[in-house]
Amino acid sequence: MKMMTAIIKPFKLDDVRDALHQIGITGMTVEEVKGYGRQKGHTELYRGAEYVVEFQPKIKISLGLGDEQVDAAIEAICSSANTGKIGDGKIFVTPLEQSIRIRTGETGEEAL
Repeated sequence: MKMMTAIIKPFKLDDVRDALHQIGITGMTVEEVKGYGRQKGHTELYRGAEYVVEFQPKIKISLGLGDEQVDAAIEAICSSANTGKIGDGKIFVTPLEQSIRIRTGETGEEAL
């Protein structure tokens, strides 16, 4: 099993969710986060004062996946979140040692 974390632009969330749903992945956790990488910050003007916005709004998606689903999920996220511009995001895949469905007590891939 793997834990996949994807950081994407907020307006791409619906596209990513639809792409994942099409390959049979229906569950995910979504968080609104802020961060920066190569995109860095930018300057904005508010009520006549200029200030620097260092952190960009992003969406963090977390998915627990079976090993056989990982490549398809990566392809779905990359194709649906890509705008071709800096700041499109990143995907991280890490080992997932255990999963438990609290309601039923199922464990392992059955709990995903």
